[in-house]
Amino acid sequence: MRILGIIPARYGSSRFPGKPLIDLKGKTMIRRVVEGAAKSSLLTDLVVATDDERIVQEVSGFGGKVMLTDSKHPTGTDRCAEIVRSLAEKYDVVINIQGDEPLVDARQLDQLLQAFNDPDVQIATLASRKIEMEDILNPNRIKVVIDKNHRALYFSRSPIPNFANAKGEPLEIYPFLRHIGLYAYRSEVLLQLSELAETKLEQIESLEQLRWLYNGYSIRVVETAIETPNIDTPEDVDKVLALL
Repeated sequence: MRILGIIPARYGSSRFPGKPLIDLKGKTMIRRVVEGAAKSSLLTDLVVATDDERIVQEVSGFGGKVMLTDSKHPTGTDRCAEIVRSLAEKYDVVINIQGDEPLVDARQLDQLLQAFNDPDVQIATLASRKIEMEDILNPNRIKVVIDKNHRALYFSRSPIPNFANAKGEPLEIYPFLRHIGLYAYRSEVLLQLSELAETKLEQIESLEQLRWLYNGYSIRVVETAIETPNIDTPEDVDKVLALL
């Protein structure tokens, strides 16, 4: 199986402009992501997809593969689809690797990619049982409910399932799942997803994956115990530096 890893890296982040190029103990964040992801035993190729020439220069400078993409893409999924369309090489599976996780763990990537040994898997993502009531109530922590075959039924910023009628402590009654936003797709499915129009469901929750469920695509949820911190704002930098 030929697998392409794509790392979307935007320069103009609204919360932290230029963050792919910040220095983390002698290496830029994007370099740490590339070097960490490259340790995956399942990736055939790895490329950074960016909208900024400064990131192109940085990745080229340390010997990584990089491609310049349209600056108007609303999501990383769209940026990944542009890469797949533009490459002459063909890949069976594409994994969208978050460009703001400098401590990316290749074992986590491999856990997700192994889902595609099942030919019925169209899209796969990760989730964790490590969840507290604070996370369940936090709209910035995405929750997911799955069926008996580990397919996603729904994702939400709200507590799901709702526990208003629960008799006892919710976390003792039900195995809540916290979503980890790492995605992989069959190549042909990725291209189809990029053609879908936005839906009212995803707009009200502000969750792109609800567009895929709404249109009938299946998302396999892989449970993992591996997590790595991301850098979303300047305040997150010190937490990551302490772990390097």
